[in-house]
Amino acid sequence: MVGLVDGNNFFVSCERVVNPALNGCAVAVLSNNDGCCVSRSNEFKALKIPMGTPRFKLRRQEQRGEVTLLSSNFELYGDLSNRVMATLRELAVQVEQYSIDEAFIYPPTTARADLEEYGRNVRAAVLRQVGIPCGVGFAPTKTLAKIANHIAKKRPSGVYVLPADTSELFSALPVDEVWGIGRQLAARLRANRIFTIASLCATPADALRRIGGINLLRTVRELLGEPSLTESDYEAHPDSITYSRSFGEHTRDLEALWESVASFASRASEKLRRHALVAEGCSVFAQYGPTLERTFLSRTVVFPVPTDATNSIVAVLRPAVEALYSPDLTYCKSGIMFFGLSPRCGLQQVSLFDEFTERKAIRERQKATSRLFSAVDALNARFGRDTVSIASVGLGTHKTWRVKSDKLSKRATTRWDELITVK
Repeated sequence: MVGLVDGNNFFVSCERVVNPALNGCAVAVLSNNDGCCVSRSNEFKALKIPMGTPRFKLRRQEQRGEVTLLSSNFELYGDLSNRVMATLRELAVQVEQYSIDEAFIYPPTTARADLEEYGRNVRAAVLRQVGIPCGVGFAPTKTLAKIANHIAKKRPSGVYVLPADTSELFSALPVDEVWGIGRQLAARLRANRIFTIASLCATPADALRRIGGINLLRTVRELLGEPSLTESDYEAHPDSITYSRSFGEHTRDLEALWESVASFASRASEKLRRHALVAEGCSVFAQYGPTLERTFLSRTVVFPVPTDATNSIVAVLRPAVEALYSPDLTYCKSGIMFFGLSPRCGLQQVSLFDEFTERKAIRERQKATSRLFSAVDALNARFGRDTVSIASVGLGTHKTWRVKSDKLSKRATTRWDELITVK
């Protein structure tokens, strides 16, 4: 059996850990640039305000004190996520983190006789040690565990063990409740008169393959209790990594544009290293103009050797940014996309036609850079983002491009100067 642990309204729950006064209030966390709601408390959901509602539509309720809106505090969420995962590792034989607020767990042999009690213990431990409420669902496969977790969150205990006989349950659940079946695939299934999980499981294999390929076939095997997914199936490395943001304020300043691109390159490089990947090159892009008539500009940069090193990447980006820049344009967004991704697998190969001494020098630089950024990532993970950064991201001189975070809460678990004080 495998379990899925999923934090309830995770971003809001994190905010309540550092600010208990939010308990019982209608709270929502906003997206980057304070754009729209991306996490809602149960009290907020009770007001029938849907996910994705823009902040400007909630201004009156906010002014009347009916709702509390907060900026995304990803430093806080990431730290509390790490603490949740550390707690789970103390209680499970194996933990596979799926997202910032979800993880698959494998119970110890001694717990399998009473998974309901084990689930309650897991839930209580996470709540006691971290302060995050969660749902825990158990089933024979990961796809079934997702369904069990969905049911668990609606139960007072927050725990659910999927029964052996699922026929009645599957007859009532629509196909779009299944993990891995998105909107387009669900529409194709309905077009073939497959509306429920029960009817999906009863569909012949050749028809499943025709409608959704091998992935749908594997999903159905999982629904029938046959484990068909490994960790690599949902952690396969991406074809590209993109990091971009709309600016808090539009800008005509070259240095502000450069600082934004350098900062986004730094963030995207962290993702490369986290996935143990290197990139062959990148596309640098920027947008300008009014909202409905924005124009997209881009330049491609190929790196001398595939790399994940922030300093090596930023060092070759300045000419591309200068090529995008014109003093007559007002920029509203920038970003970077890495392409040509491949596993790092130690040191990268250099051309056989390079001189021996040059190849040796490149390898030595790669070794040193690898050690450097391993240390940088470790320091930032421990003490908070941007504790250590390259100079190109700026010291705050050109702040106009930075995203709006007017409602940012304290980063109380990672910043000494933002610790909560008790009177």
